[in-house]
Amino acid sequence: MSNLVVLIPVALLLGGAGLIAFLWALRSGQYEDLDGSAARILIEDEHTDRA
Repeated sequence: MSNLVVLIPVALLLGGAGLIAFLWALRSGQYEDLDGSAARILIEDEHTDRA
């Protein structure tokens, strides 16, 4: 029972930190252009030097 006294606040803090990180990612535009980022890997860059 004494373990719950420690584990419940730790779980709440970690959950709150995850929620804050997710909200920060939303506000900073991390999820704005998901399709563009997925297609960008397929576009061949002409400026790369190939050895």
